[in-house]
Amino acid sequence: MIDFAGRTAFITGGANGVGLGIARALLAEGAKVAIADIRQESIDKALESFDNQEAMGVRLDVSGRADFARAADEVEERFGPVSLLFNNAGINLFQTIEDSSYDDWDWVMGVNLHGVINGVMTFAPRMKDRGLGGYIVNTASMAGFLTNGAPGIYNTTKFAVRGLSESLRASLAPHGIGVSILCPGLVKSYIYASDDVRPDALKGEMKPVNVENNARLEQVHQYGMEPDVIAARVLDGMRENRAYIFSHPEFREEIGEVFDEILADFRDYPADPGYEQRIGFEKFRRDSYAKARAAARSAT
Repeated sequence: MIDFAGRTAFITGGANGVGLGIARALLAEGAKVAIADIRQESIDKALESFDNQEAMGVRLDVSGRADFARAADEVEERFGPVSLLFNNAGINLFQTIEDSSYDDWDWVMGVNLHGVINGVMTFAPRMKDRGLGGYIVNTASMAGFLTNGAPGIYNTTKFAVRGLSESLRASLAPHGIGVSILCPGLVKSYIYASDDVRPDALKGEMKPVNVENNARLEQVHQYGMEPDVIAARVLDGMRENRAYIFSHPEFREEIGEVFDEILADFRDYPADPGYEQRIGFEKFRRDSYAKARAAARSAT
């Protein structure tokens, strides 16, 4: 079981929403916490609320590799090696794929997927080299399982974060580093106001902001789960080294329906040429994957 006390945590999107809840929960456990966020005013407000605990803020655009490395160095110089990483920053664009532009793709992918990649590529090698173990939590979403026409790009990024994280969980397990995928539902946060932090360079093909829709989403998010509740469930999931942390139990039945629909699309086709040889390889692969999952469950 992982002990949070004395460890250094790095949380992207850490100045509001789920990230801020995680920061508060870790501080209560005796961790040193660095909150990274693109909004400086939110960082300042968050730090003021921590009552002089061991916390610092760093302004960061997670889509920038060099910026991520700079932030990592700044935090580790002050607080020591980061061994708890939370790739939590995310934005949303509430529109369909075919109605989106390349600027839309570059923006949402840059934050939601490349932000996670940059966090992993910055910190995972450091964690491995130091041999002190650790833990990485990547925030996906129930939108990484459940889809509709919109938000298409958001769904794409969250499905990708799931695949990245499952692979990373297997590769880091032998080094005593756990990996979990956080999949929240509706959260009390400001994700509906993502357009406020959209870079000017990616506004060229941007659709006008739907002010009325944003106002409706703001009202909906007022009924989202409190970040502190999610944070407590995140730490519980880390203690149990769960692959998936489902903070919102109300999705269990719907997920079951989706997987039943997927399984229903399989067909019992007759054996094709090469079937027997292929099945032999697939048995080896299946056993290997099962062994890796079992090892990951006992990694921390």
